[in-house]
Amino acid sequence: MGTQASPPTVGSGEHAAIPGSGWQASWNANLTTDKTALIAALKCDATYQSWTDTPGTFENRPINCVTWYEAMAFCIWDGGYLPTEAEWNYAAAGGDQQRAYPWSVPASSLTVDGSYATFYDGSNCGGPNPPCPGMVDVGTKPLGDGRFGQSDLGGNADEPILDAARGVGDPVYLTPCIDCALIKSGDYDHVVRGGNNGTLKLFMRTGHRSFRAPRYRASDIRCARAP
Repeated sequence: MGTQASPPTVGSGEHAAIPGSGWQASWNANLTTDKTALIAALKCDATYQSWTDTPGTFENRPINCVTWYEAMAFCIWDGGYLPTEAEWNYAAAGGDQQRAYPWSVPASSLTVDGSYATFYDGSNCGGPNPPCPGMVDVGTKPLGDGRFGQSDLGGNADEPILDAARGVGDPVYLTPCIDCALIKSGDYDHVVRGGNNGTLKLFMRTGHRSFRAPRYRASDIRCARAP
């Protein structure tokens, strides 16, 4: 259910509190044509990809070389949805604690090193391209877990978000935000959060946001589910 041959049902994956946030028919054209084409696309670069056609040493690593559309389709197939930026931020900031990093205790602590997350610090390898030190298995940095138990909220692999990137004329972030999200029709950039193994520690701050074209192949997938 992640290809043009078998796309998600229109409206599926909708956030229960955000009407119109489910799958849109116009997105089908941004999926690969079929399973064979999808498998080929997941091999976007031998240096970066974690996909292998048969089970191998990367089975516990984040999937990468996926587009935003494929991430959305996967979450629908898996019975969930991509988290909104507000939901992701709530988890990473520890709710009302407003943590600087997902693991910050006290909340203002700026302590960060390789025992908390996998990221590029300018000295742990020769450079960020190819990314160093590279992805690691999910959950191997338990000191970096968030307040509510989620692993790898910082570093390792970027995480795509349901929200489209805000542009000129779009509404500002709501305060307070109660189930708020920016949903757009069409082929718009979307928010990614958390940083990855090739970015500096700044990108792992809970308040940092980045944007990426929805057809760009890179990110991990983290799905949310209704409580």
